[in-house]
Amino acid sequence: MTLRATELKVGDTYEAVIVDNLTRTQLVQYAGSSGDYNPLHSDEVFATKVAGFPSVFAHGMLTMAMTGHMVTDYVGDGRLTRYGVRFVSQVWPGDTLTAIATVAEIRDAEGEQLVELTLSTRNQNGEEVLSGYATARVD
Repeated sequence: MTLRATELKVGDTYEAVIVDNLTRTQLVQYAGSSGDYNPLHSDEVFATKVAGFPSVFAHGMLTMAMTGHMVTDYVGDGRLTRYGVRFVSQVWPGDTLTAIATVAEIRDAEGEQLVELTLSTRNQNGEEVLSGYATARVD
């Protein structure tokens, strides 16, 4: 599917569940693939007894990566020109996350059609855990 500027309007949304029941195994797998072995993400005793958190929690970059995957599913591979996020709240094992992209603007830039998106990723309780933006080329 190719996203077309003529088919979009400001306010359109695209929504996808990006993880259903995040597991501790997924956290450890991400630590291995990213090289980020901070014990806050994998060591329950360290996270609770030393750092004072209720449990281990997801790497912010894992949430960013899953949200980014949703964005490229929406706009298509090789079309993203800008992507940035702010980590709003922690993501815990067991969380289910839904990412939402909202069309904020459609514009022409030097002959290219671009779509500006606002992004929000929310947990199963509707709490925002990530906010962000993206720009992508559209036909």
